[in-house]
Amino acid sequence: MRGMVRSPDRCTNQCERPARPLSRLNVACRVFLGMLLLASPMGCDRVPAPAEESGQKRSSDGTGLVRLPPEQLTQSGVTVEPVGRTAFRTYRDFPGTIKPNENALAEITALVRGRVVEVNADLGKNVRAGERLALLYSQELGLTQSAFLTAQARLNVAEQAFSRATFLLKEKVIGKGEFQRREGDLVSARAQTKEAKNHLKLLGMTDEDIAAVGRTQEIRSSIPIVAPFAGRVIHRDVRAGEVVETMQKLFALADLSTVWVLADVPEKDIGFVQYRGDDSGAVEVQVSAYPGQFFRGKVVYRGDVLDAATRTMRVRVEVSNSDGRLKPEMYATVRVVSKPEPDAITIPKAAVQQDHGESIVFVRVNEQDFGRRVVHIAEQNDKHVHVLDGLTEGEEVVVVGAYMLKSELARQQEGAVGD
Repeated sequence: MRGMVRSPDRCTNQCERPARPLSRLNVACRVFLGMLLLASPMGCDRVPAPAEESGQKRSSDGTGLVRLPPEQLTQSGVTVEPVGRTAFRTYRDFPGTIKPNENALAEITALVRGRVVEVNADLGKNVRAGERLALLYSQELGLTQSAFLTAQARLNVAEQAFSRATFLLKEKVIGKGEFQRREGDLVSARAQTKEAKNHLKLLGMTDEDIAAVGRTQEIRSSIPIVAPFAGRVIHRDVRAGEVVETMQKLFALADLSTVWVLADVPEKDIGFVQYRGDDSGAVEVQVSAYPGQFFRGKVVYRGDVLDAATRTMRVRVEVSNSDGRLKPEMYATVRVVSKPEPDAITIPKAAVQQDHGESIVFVRVNEQDFGRRVVHIAEQNDKHVHVLDGLTEGEEVVVVGAYMLKSELARQQEGAVGD
């Protein structure tokens, strides 16, 4: 037992012994251990305080949620609509110009040189088919009528001589040679008469006018310029008293009850313009003179060759213009409407917002919470968009107040970052 008891002197000596100085390594190790103890939750008796709740919530899939108090929800006027399926149509707009229908357009020229005696049609006048537009006096016409009357008289003489020769040949009074000579004179007279008649037609005379000249034996040197069909005078370049030359353009007459719209379609949109000669080629035309109004037309021609400089295809649209509101040379916009795509998920355009390059909508989760949802859009028209994915039928999306929710979400996110 004695060996187990330490001597007081020994203990005193050990306690009074001076401590050995710590090395630099030991000091560094002790400092590092102390820092670990302070950082470790085991080295601190405090319990971490719970994070403060912010106005923004996050759903399980990371979609941002915005919560609006009932009074703010009422004041903001947020409106929702259920997502549904319907037939969706889109469109493309192309620039164009209104032109007269060339199938009902006539450029009336002078077929004979002459002097204008009177002008009966003014610019903008609506005329009937056969109505006189102007009256010309032509010496050439009188000479041609005289030649026709001369040819007709020779024909009468030749017909009578041939008739006598036929009788005399039967009676063996004349020989066959004389008969053939008379027959040749008849053929020549008929040819000259026909040539003179055709010349009168080229100068603008009708069969009735030529017959009247042959019947009355009167030469009329005045020739009327008449309208070939009912329409409107859109060009006039003639005055009374002036001398006009052959093939000089005097009037332009157009039936504007239908007009053409010529549009240029870019190469990338050629497949969008359909033409089958039926209602599938229906389009809408808009002009700046009548904002908000559309005139229904139909594609009647698609170009077969692209313009090498502009890489566009010419399209011709025929539009009814019974009220005359569409004027040639007006600038127009041709809207080609696509075929309806059935059973498509559509939502109003106002529901879609752009946020950092993404198309988003806000879906109502409950009475106060609205979730941010990214959607992928295929096409859109004036009022609706076609959603490919991101929404399911029956969900309620915000159609009024979506921009306010986006701003509120951004504000809450900034507040959360600041906290």
